[in-house]
Amino acid sequence: MRRLAVFFGANLLLAAGAAAQTVPDRFFFEEGKIRVLILTGRNNHDWRSTTPYLRHALELAGEFDVRVTEEPGGLTEETLKPYDVLVANYCGPRWSAQAEKAVEEFVRGGKGLAVVHAASYAFGEPAVFGEKMNQTGVFQQPWTQWGEMVGAVWSDAEPKTGHAPRHAYEVKWRDTQHPISAGLPATFRISDELYHNFRMKPGVHVLASAIDSRDNGGNGKDEPLVWTNAYGKGRVFHTALGHDLDAMQSPGFTVSYARGVEWAARDRVSLPARIDPNPKNRDAVRVLLVTGGHDHDAMFYNVLDGRRDIRVNVDPHPVAFRNDLRPNYDVLVLYDTIQRGQLSEKHLQNLKDFVEAGKGVVVLHHAIADFQDWEWWWKEVVGGRYLLQAEPSYPASSYLHGVEEVVTPKPGHPIVKGLPPMRVFDETYKQVWHSGNVTVLLTSDHPTSDPDIAWVSPYRKSRVVYLQPGHGRETAEMPWYRQLVGNAVLWSAGRM
Repeated sequence: MRRLAVFFGANLLLAAGAAAQTVPDRFFFEEGKIRVLILTGRNNHDWRSTTPYLRHALELAGEFDVRVTEEPGGLTEETLKPYDVLVANYCGPRWSAQAEKAVEEFVRGGKGLAVVHAASYAFGEPAVFGEKMNQTGVFQQPWTQWGEMVGAVWSDAEPKTGHAPRHAYEVKWRDTQHPISAGLPATFRISDELYHNFRMKPGVHVLASAIDSRDNGGNGKDEPLVWTNAYGKGRVFHTALGHDLDAMQSPGFTVSYARGVEWAARDRVSLPARIDPNPKNRDAVRVLLVTGGHDHDAMFYNVLDGRRDIRVNVDPHPVAFRNDLRPNYDVLVLYDTIQRGQLSEKHLQNLKDFVEAGKGVVVLHHAIADFQDWEWWWKEVVGGRYLLQAEPSYPASSYLHGVEEVVTPKPGHPIVKGLPPMRVFDETYKQVWHSGNVTVLLTSDHPTSDPDIAWVSPYRKSRVVYLQPGHGRETAEMPWYRQLVGNAVLWSAGRM
């Protein structure tokens, strides 16, 4: 019994020691990136659309690892500890005393805060707004330290803080040498609300302002809109811009916001003077996506969207092959249905020149029915053909919409490496001819489908891939399918 007691006692000590261990934050954040927490969930503005953009804008910049909380009232010192900067897209009731103290100590201790648009209104003397400017009639005791952090407060006393009707106006940088504004154009235009009559705190450093035109019902003054403020050892960036998604997508807002968040976190700015809304690597694979001849859901155009390693242009028939494709593209992605007689000999030769130059080809879904009477294309290049009508040696192929099937990758090829078997809701094909020398990538056991539904062609002059799935939105929205198509593009370009 004594041995058992010692054994269990030792195990309890081990368990207690294991429970006491902490797991370093580096296991959960991207190394070297600024850790951002966006505070949202209550606002008289449309936070449901603007919060995702505030996150997206930072992710476009490439220097941030961003998280979001819609319940900032539960913040604690411990939950804030991993982060470098907070972004406030909040305009609602006060938080718990614990949360407010945690935010104060976070900033005072040397970290950052970025305040966006109506977040400057929150926690002050005016009444609390509800969703969509709903008048609550509720007044709360102001959180005075929030105003000290922001560097300004709103007031209902004359001259009342507010704004004239929304309009397009010019924002001018007052300090063009500050790290946030350095290198930016001296002015930018935006369609937005223009806040006026802030009660500014001493020590605020105004970076940008705009004339509140009397012609639009304004006060005629040059109103501060973008500024920085010190709070203890911490840095605060404020922008009164960003009423809605249209305003936020203005290049002037996006770059000033992203650079402001970086400054608040690091006390320096490395971001460029323009945040590319569709950033690409310098060596991104250049893709020509060819459509036409078959209707399809517009969702398909998002399949390769958002990737930095792939750049896509779309060109439909009958003009897709009008020029020599070789200088401008690495991979041809076909999501079309076209026959040889519909194109001129010059267009057909341009296609052939591209393929025989060793460029990549990815044939998707109904494009397996292309060029029925061009044997070089379907027999040699693609290694397969959907027969639109029966021929002496082959029956006509068939299709069925709206089929739930399980698609299983065959191991051994980079295109399907790491992809699991997947349930898809798609259109199946049956009696599709394919060469016996293809390398099969995907199989299906559904009775309305051929067993082999994706392959690499044996064609030796270029890398050619066929993928049968891809009929509609149900498939195009799947991360699994997007990864599959992306892998096919990279492999056909010789990048995998």
